[in-house]
Amino acid sequence: MKIIVMKFGGSSLAEPEKIKIMAERTASARRRGFAVAMVVSAPADLTDDLLTLSKLLTDNPGRREQDALLAAGEQISAALTAMALAGQGAQAVSLSGAQAGIRTDARHTDAEILAVRPRRVLKELRKGRIAVVAGFQGVTTSGDLTTLGRGGSDLTAVALTRALKAGVCELYTDVQGIYTANPAVVPRAKKLRRISYDSVMELARSGTEVRQFRAVAYAKKHSIPLRLRSSFESDEGTLVGDFGAVRARSEVICFSIRKSGDSAELHLIGAGLDAPRVREAVRAAAAAGGDPLRKESYLPGKAVIVTAFRHGEPLLKALHRIFIECH
Repeated sequence: MKIIVMKFGGSSLAEPEKIKIMAERTASARRRGFAVAMVVSAPADLTDDLLTLSKLLTDNPGRREQDALLAAGEQISAALTAMALAGQGAQAVSLSGAQAGIRTDARHTDAEILAVRPRRVLKELRKGRIAVVAGFQGVTTSGDLTTLGRGGSDLTAVALTRALKAGVCELYTDVQGIYTANPAVVPRAKKLRRISYDSVMELARSGTEVRQFRAVAYAKKHSIPLRLRSSFESDEGTLVGDFGAVRARSEVICFSIRKSGDSAELHLIGAGLDAPRVREAVRAAAAAGGDPLRKESYLPGKAVIVTAFRHGEPLLKALHRIFIECH
């Protein structure tokens, strides 16, 4: 039995028509001979809506009850997706995190996975069904629902991939993969064919919402390849794996930018970024734009540049031209 884990984010499940498209994508993988475990997030914005609703009732909802409430979002997605699959003629069953065997500690709202016992998932896969698993959630030994923190459906998918001994974990969103910079800021940004676990974790640390940090760390620990793909395109996306071999020269792989108050913080992620040539290129680009830098920090895998808010995006575009477009 060749198993694949396909995880779909909330933006891919925000509307009935989108759910039907995701169901067809999954059913297509089943027709190609894969046994499919599908992990789903709550529909876009539903988690925030549920949090807002709880705060209308009390200023302190309590972490246990908050988990019980928020876990409902992913279960809604799982049930609706299983219905959509059935409507397309595919056999499917929705499963909660508890039914899928996700066992956690009792740290409500940010639980750690202790074990995954996917007996029910395997049972359904052997029957030829698509197992639609509610992400972001698990259960304690005492039977209480828990959630795995923001982006926790990624962690569900990666942990389930390991437990099922699946070949790859595919993570679907509304973008085609990871780019050298945000295309909305840098129109000439390039999609990366592959990227290392460490680089993706640096992106997560810098505030870029590419993937949940814990999920990527888990994938790295257990050597689980991740493929980041578009829910709506057939592109192969970006492969995340152990591609962190030491390079002979300094190289910028990608950028991120984070704005706060009157400052912009640029992160250069790559290898050998503590080399003098990197520092010189950054300072030359800043000087050419009349930009007095407020702070600089250079480490082998990451450089952090702080500048004025209004200089942030122009400097990012200039550095992208220097380190990416001209190479």
